[in-house]
Amino acid sequence: MPTMNAGIQVRERHTKHWAPAFKKLRRLKVQKVKLPNFREEDTISELTPDQIRSRMKEQGILPPRSWMERPITISATGAVFEPYIPPEGDGKLSSLTLGGAKQSMEFLSKKSKSMLAVRKIRSFEDNFSPSTFAEEAQDIYIKAHKALVEKDYDTLHQCVTELCFPLMTEDLKMCTTRWQFLKSLEPPRVVHARCTDIINKENIFSQVTVRFHTQQTLAVYDRFGRLIYGSEVVAKDVVEYVVFEKHLANSYGLWRIHEKIIPDWMPAREPGRKTYVQQKPVVESEPVADTAVPATPTEQSAAVA
Repeated sequence: MPTMNAGIQVRERHTKHWAPAFKKLRRLKVQKVKLPNFREEDTISELTPDQIRSRMKEQGILPPRSWMERPITISATGAVFEPYIPPEGDGKLSSLTLGGAKQSMEFLSKKSKSMLAVRKIRSFEDNFSPSTFAEEAQDIYIKAHKALVEKDYDTLHQCVTELCFPLMTEDLKMCTTRWQFLKSLEPPRVVHARCTDIINKENIFSQVTVRFHTQQTLAVYDRFGRLIYGSEVVAKDVVEYVVFEKHLANSYGLWRIHEKIIPDWMPAREPGRKTYVQQKPVVESEPVADTAVPATPTEQSAAVA
């Protein structure tokens, strides 16, 4: 029925809502949901390839591939490419002697490839210099060994590569280590540098070998507190050739310890003293003889009486 409002006739429907502003929201309250067909796997064998393709396209599913692709991150190489061969008697021969002069001449003859590798590194790092990198490498060396002594593996991962980490920590899991860096007998210097590419030409890794001649103390104790190697009092002169590696193609790459070069002419290291649980000797017990004297029939009858 028409109503009269202020003398104006307005026609209204009986089905009209009293608040039409939210009509769209009321319509969205109820949505049609397509229920899954749990018996689809039973009928999929009856479908043709075109029907399967159209159904996967309708559901937004990519077609399966015949191979599986997995992302691989190569953050470190698995070995030392073109390792440096230390001259025999290094650290004991003076440069004034004949052997020391031969070592200096061999070092100069092998310096050309290292200079090309340094030039390649400078294409990624403008401020790279072998003289300043040797000091930086010594700081990384000291930081890594302090983290190893304190068992700070998070810091150790930042100082060593994935190849070097198990080599440093495997034998010291159940041990207590005391290590101290005393001084450098000779300034550290870069003796070798190489660059290589992996998979493609842009993925370049660099390895720099640094010579350290230092004085250190090392003592290793087992889990029972017994000294098995070294001493905290006696200092030793150590000549080491440590390989540092960096992923040059990675803008966030770090110089890390990769491996240590041990020449063939170096004498074998003194083995550690290990302790074992001594087994108790097994003593065979002898059978005990029966010392009781059997009673005679007369004694039994007398006892009964």
